[in-house]
Amino acid sequence: MITLIEILHVLICILLIGVVLLQGGENVDITAAFGGSSQAAFGPRGSVTLLAKITWVLGVLFMATLAVHASRSGSGSVLENVPAKTAPATPAPAKR
Repeated sequence: MITLIEILHVLICILLIGVVLLQGGENVDITAAFGGSSQAAFGPRGSVTLLAKITWVLGVLFMATLAVHASRSGSGSVLENVPAKTAPATPAPAKR
């Protein structure tokens, strides 16, 4: 079961990277680095593209498989196997 989740997680990672790289930037030209005079640079957003929807779905699936993997993994902490520290020995009182 955990192997299937790990394989699915890796596939989702690869797809998510591919979809993000296929998308253009948020305002790719941003009006030619503030030199242009377009009203669309900081105006209302356009419609959500199919690639953006796919990115959201893959992001949710990525987090879900990550959560399932974290809940099924064996160890809760990397510090569980560290030996416990003991209190330092108190020095004996000096004899006079």
